[in-house]
Amino acid sequence: MSVTTMTGYRKDVVLLCVVVFVYGSLPNTCAAIFSSRGVEGSDTNEIEAINFLREYDKEASTMCTRFMEASWDFNTNVTETNRRKMLLRQMEWSEFHRNKWKQATTFAWKNFTNPLVRRMFSFVTVLGKAALPKEKLQELSELVQDMKTTYSTAKICKYDSTQRRLPNGDYDYYADFDAEDNEIGCVPTLSLEPEVTQIMARSRDPEELRYVWRAWREAAGKPLRHKYIRFVQLANEAARLNGFEDAGAYWRSDYETDDLHKELQELWDVLRPLYEHLHAYVRKKLREKYGEKVVPRSGPIPAHLLGNMWAQTWTHTQDLTIPYPGRTSVDVTASLLRQGYMPLHMFRLAEEFFTSLGLDPMPLGFWQKSLIVKPTDREVVCHASAWDFCNGIDYRIKQCTRVTTEDLITIHHEMGHIQYDIQYRNQPFIFRDGANPGFHEAVGDVLALSASTPHHLQSIGLLENVDDSYETDINFLFTMALDKIAFLPFGYLVDLWRWEVFSGKTGELSLNRRWWELRLSLQGVSPPLPRDEDDFDPGAKFHIPANVPYIRYFISFIVQFQFHAELCKAAGHVGPLHHCDIYRSHKAGTLLRNVLSLGKSRPWTEALLILTSGKTSKLDVKPILEYFAPLIAWLKSQNRGEFVGWRVSEAIVQPVRTSNASVITGVILAIVAVVFFVVVIVAVVRKIRGTGKALHAVTQGS
Repeated sequence: MSVTTMTGYRKDVVLLCVVVFVYGSLPNTCAAIFSSRGVEGSDTNEIEAINFLREYDKEASTMCTRFMEASWDFNTNVTETNRRKMLLRQMEWSEFHRNKWKQATTFAWKNFTNPLVRRMFSFVTVLGKAALPKEKLQELSELVQDMKTTYSTAKICKYDSTQRRLPNGDYDYYADFDAEDNEIGCVPTLSLEPEVTQIMARSRDPEELRYVWRAWREAAGKPLRHKYIRFVQLANEAARLNGFEDAGAYWRSDYETDDLHKELQELWDVLRPLYEHLHAYVRKKLREKYGEKVVPRSGPIPAHLLGNMWAQTWTHTQDLTIPYPGRTSVDVTASLLRQGYMPLHMFRLAEEFFTSLGLDPMPLGFWQKSLIVKPTDREVVCHASAWDFCNGIDYRIKQCTRVTTEDLITIHHEMGHIQYDIQYRNQPFIFRDGANPGFHEAVGDVLALSASTPHHLQSIGLLENVDDSYETDINFLFTMALDKIAFLPFGYLVDLWRWEVFSGKTGELSLNRRWWELRLSLQGVSPPLPRDEDDFDPGAKFHIPANVPYIRYFISFIVQFQFHAELCKAAGHVGPLHHCDIYRSHKAGTLLRNVLSLGKSRPWTEALLILTSGKTSKLDVKPILEYFAPLIAWLKSQNRGEFVGWRVSEAIVQPVRTSNASVITGVILAIVAVVFFVVVIVAVVRKIRGTGKALHAVTQGS
């Protein structure tokens, strides 16, 4: 994830900090396209407008850098003092932006002659969250930071298989961790990174996995529910003040596409059969390991068994699912450890791939200021992210790096963000952004497609005895699919859920229910324990409390294969697309530089035209299907006789159970209630009888 703000690459908090312009750097072109969004006034003086942008350049860069420094301090040292400083800088930047927005909207910019000037104004005249009244903007900023802090500092207790047992021997997943309410109280000590993540990846005990899965959601997601409801209200109010129907529409405007919903649906419909075949094969292998009582024959896969807290990638199931055990594997974790690799060495290895293409090395300050190992003396936000400090000089990565294959790929991803930042640093500042958010996410992954091939890993000494057999090919493609294909429905559904919440289609009383409807229908995974509206499982994923749009990742997983196909052609590759390694190809590097250096000065459709030599300006799934073609055929052969797809009705969900102490308490309360009820009835009957006798006596007296 690239961060030019605290909330991710979108610049949601910095509020379009890259709205600066140096007139002398404008190319002489009339090809740029600008959006009609944004407010305009009546001043038609284009020279004054350009002077305004030039002045904005000097001031906004400094303001943005101040905020980024305060944000970095908080993210790398989570304290209340740093939080207050960050919020102060954020409010200063928001006030600055509001004042400049008032100036920008005095110009009748939609009729200016220079299309690039019009494009710049189309960005700077959308105020974003700063459109909110000051008190509500402060509330919104604090809400997001509170949610991020809750998530980032959440901890859970260790799984203890000897305690918390029910009379039937099952583990009590619903026992409280508070010593005041539970005689087996504990002190939560396990953070998401690295402890909880490692348990989810390595454990093969379904009870432990089920416990950790539930405990994380209890600690990180559930406390955020009410705050998130208020966040949605404020985010929608800000979007409407900017002329959008809701916050989802505001987010989608980044893609400058008329009907993003429809386009994404069409892409997913084409890719879904490949995902379903992968799902069916993995489900079969997990059923062989855990049995049909744990994994259904034709139902969704229980989410806790897929090696990842969110079941978004399945790479950690390789030991159970790899097609040809004993053949070459691209999991080089053991090799990294055996050769004594440390996080710094892994970062240098990634940098060398970029420079081999003729791209830029990381600047000296990057190595001096980045945080690449989790500190032991303070709380940090461990979610990996790349940071551009808005001055064309200072770039950093924050990552709690582990020596694993997965983290090596993550390093390439984050360094790809930095490389993109560096390549467009000479653009006018307002255009120092990705062509669209998905482009920014794709760059590092494109290089990782080459860096993870068996022959490349052999060339850098991380693999030995690589053969060119069919079995090795299938193993490699299968491993890639556990990452790239398994992710697709999750990458698609996260923002489908948020867009529905923003629009009101999903209401406050069905937030968790709708989340699981989407996960069941699109992803084919089920919760291992019953969930209800007291839970808030979306909040247990970083991007929800951090307010980072997620559809960028779905788009990036498609566009990176388009990039890969074109870069391979530039490199002169001949043969199957999945064999391509662009390492040391300056021609591929030049093509990549030409696209990245555009930044946001052109719509992303024009960037695709440049990349594909004019062939297409649309997202295209053909390259990803070409890449995985041998695996598709293999999976179809392996799934003969297997149900492909899933029946939601066959999901295996554990029944609700309560602790032994709770059962005893419930029985006692029930007995007390019955006794009380009997006493009340007896008293009423006696009163009625007494009243009857009195009436009889009165009647006789009369």
